[in-house]
Amino acid sequence: MKISLNLLILFIAHNINAQPEITSWLQNTTETGSYYIAGNSVTIPNNILVNCQKVEYSADYVYITTTGIPAYPTGPFQDGNPSQAADQNMIYKIPRNPQENIGTPTSTTPGNIGVFINGVALFDYRDGVAWNPQTNALCGGPGNPPCGGGGPGGPGGPPGMTTMDWNRDAIPAEMEGFDCAKGHPAMTNYHHHQNPSAFKLDINVVSDVCSLYDSDGLYTIDDKRHSPLLGYAYDGFPIYGAYGYANIDGSGEIVRLESGYSLRNITERTHHADGTDVEDGPTTTDYFLGYFREDYEFIPSNQEHYLDEHNGRFCVTPEYPDGTYAYFCTVDENWNSAYPYVVGPTFYGVYANASVNFISEPTTVYSSNSETGLMDLKKFNISIFPNPSSDIIVIQVNDVLRKNIIIKLMDLSGKLIEEKQILKGQTIGFFDAQTLYDGVYLVEVISDTNRVTEQVIINK
Repeated sequence: MKISLNLLILFIAHNINAQPEITSWLQNTTETGSYYIAGNSVTIPNNILVNCQKVEYSADYVYITTTGIPAYPTGPFQDGNPSQAADQNMIYKIPRNPQENIGTPTSTTPGNIGVFINGVALFDYRDGVAWNPQTNALCGGPGNPPCGGGGPGGPGGPPGMTTMDWNRDAIPAEMEGFDCAKGHPAMTNYHHHQNPSAFKLDINVVSDVCSLYDSDGLYTIDDKRHSPLLGYAYDGFPIYGAYGYANIDGSGEIVRLESGYSLRNITERTHHADGTDVEDGPTTTDYFLGYFREDYEFIPSNQEHYLDEHNGRFCVTPEYPDGTYAYFCTVDENWNSAYPYVVGPTFYGVYANASVNFISEPTTVYSSNSETGLMDLKKFNISIFPNPSSDIIVIQVNDVLRKNIIIKLMDLSGKLIEEKQILKGQTIGFFDAQTLYDGVYLVEVISDTNRVTEQVIINK
């Protein structure tokens, strides 16, 4: 039987589009990023390409070449971290056919353990700092003496000394150092430890960094829809946002996927949750409960919306209608990050270091420009607020943008006042309304030939 060339192209396109590990990456070869420095609320261009620059694949792996720089502004990092996000020139090698690890689970590691669809690195819960019972002080990380000893901390201390029994949790300990998008750099490697949605979009805002250094993050939490696919862990399994289907078969309402970990009921740090006797840690009166990773214990649940000890579950998702194991970015009822945050403290799948220096097998390059069809703006549930407004008009996209969109501010006669873009990998654009006269204006959002227009009232 002969197949026409057009039918063959459509078949190949359908086949590729059914493979989210290839098609989900945000590609870009033209747009560059920006950053803040402390004391200056105006972004500075960094002249570094944002998102991912190349996606290629073989039968077994997908390779993502990226700078590691997001489309949203980064910085400043107000805990004394002097670094700025810089080009990482990374190639990630992600398994296309991930496998469950049926042996002893592999612990997550310091540094990169996954990558988001915008090429930004994922780190686990830790910041590399631990409690040293010999000196009754923290060790490791910038500003602290190195960890050492006879235990997992390594050589260099008295025999039998263990310094890594109480590992500091980066989320509470480094809160001051996260930017508005909840990221920061290790040296120059910008990364997220947690749900990559901006602080200002949480129900309970726990950081005021966005008020001076506004940014947006990779996506906006939406409790009415299944969260978008946000990235992949090094074991090859996908990472989603905070909300999913109530039932693992894809049925039921949309619910917040909850962590199976809870704070232990302890007043002294003498044992781990599994009963292991370890060197004593600091008292909870000096270091609050939740300051260390070992303050948590896993409590299994028979409710499907609770996640397992790796912070995931096997379930149906929009991209995997036949089911997949998936990790979720856990948050609490106020949308504040909840331990273990994304992946961990162990991987579900077979783990390998997915950072490589070169590609050693033949591959096919995937171009996002080959995607067909127009982007339906209604799908993105675009919000324009406040309305009425006195000083600023915000256009918020409640999903992950996969194409740039244009936003226009016009008067009622259709005269253009200002035009901007919201880049793929961003979620928010805005217009400064302080110089506008009181009255009614039009905000138009454009993608391809699809348009959404809304009237906005300026009332000062």
